[in-house]
Amino acid sequence: MATGRVTMEDVAARAGVSRALVSIVFRGAAGASEETRARVLAAAGELDYRPDTRASRLGRSRTRMLGVTFAVGHAFHGEVLRSLYAEADAAGYEIVLSGVTPERSDAHAVDTLLAERCEGLLLVGSGLASGAMARLAQQVPAVSVLRKVRAAGVGVVRTDDALGLRLAVEHLRQLGHERIALLDGGRAPGAAERRQGFGRGTAGWAGSRATLLPGGLTELDGARAAEAFLELRAGRPTAVTAFNDRCALGFVDAVRQAGLRVPRDVSVVGFDDIEQAGYPHVALTTVRQEAARLGAEAVHTVTSRLEDEAATHPASSTVLEPTLVVRASTAPPRG
Repeated sequence: MATGRVTMEDVAARAGVSRALVSIVFRGAAGASEETRARVLAAAGELDYRPDTRASRLGRSRTRMLGVTFAVGHAFHGEVLRSLYAEADAAGYEIVLSGVTPERSDAHAVDTLLAERCEGLLLVGSGLASGAMARLAQQVPAVSVLRKVRAAGVGVVRTDDALGLRLAVEHLRQLGHERIALLDGGRAPGAAERRQGFGRGTAGWAGSRATLLPGGLTELDGARAAEAFLELRAGRPTAVTAFNDRCALGFVDAVRQAGLRVPRDVSVVGFDDIEQAGYPHVALTTVRQEAARLGAEAVHTVTSRLEDEAATHPASSTVLEPTLVVRASTAPPRG
């Protein structure tokens, strides 16, 4: 015991009970008195015993584990994960994470979770093709979070991205801006819907001009977009909406280094309302996605299918309305 892993047998010996009773205590099953439970838990604490949850799951028909794929480094995904953990704990499920990086595909992340015997999958901003998602849903309940997708059997929980951009554009229009640019998200989940919202919001204005600039997901993408923005000498936009907050923050930093003032020379609106957007020295106007509600709806969607196996659950779609949070990065245009 001094050199190896502490086992149930070690705990049983210290507590003076059988291994079977130790197993009952740690499974939370009936069959042990309160006095015995207290003695076993005290012995486990003295020995610093940690139950082998992986081994115990192998002996059960259900694992009560929810697998989550997410993009590593995506700030808003991290805020959604916090909500998923809280909601899963409350529902009696465990979260297992599998990250996606430029070197690790969505398919690899999913395969890892299936190998861990996850009962349901929550795909946060997943880049999986619709066909692949539909095939996945034939194996386990699957929910696409933050991405609109039409795939048989796949639930969807997302924000109305198009409405979010319209809110941003309407805010800038009310301030008096007529020349507005969108720092585009390319092929990122939600980017197409945000382009649509931007197009609808800027269409039909007398004397208005909309500009689309390559943006992206990161501060570096925003800084590169700022370079393209600064090259627009005549008729440069007086306001910018960005695909997300990180892109907006990179843009703000770059234009300030070039001598422009925010919002005096250019107003900036982000998307997501990550924690950094609310810092006093940042004070970014942004479109807020409700991470807590997204997590709650996603966990409810997948667990409702797991808990009622006899029922036939059609793929559901939950679309949450975003809200505009006005801070100090937007103001009327000069002159």
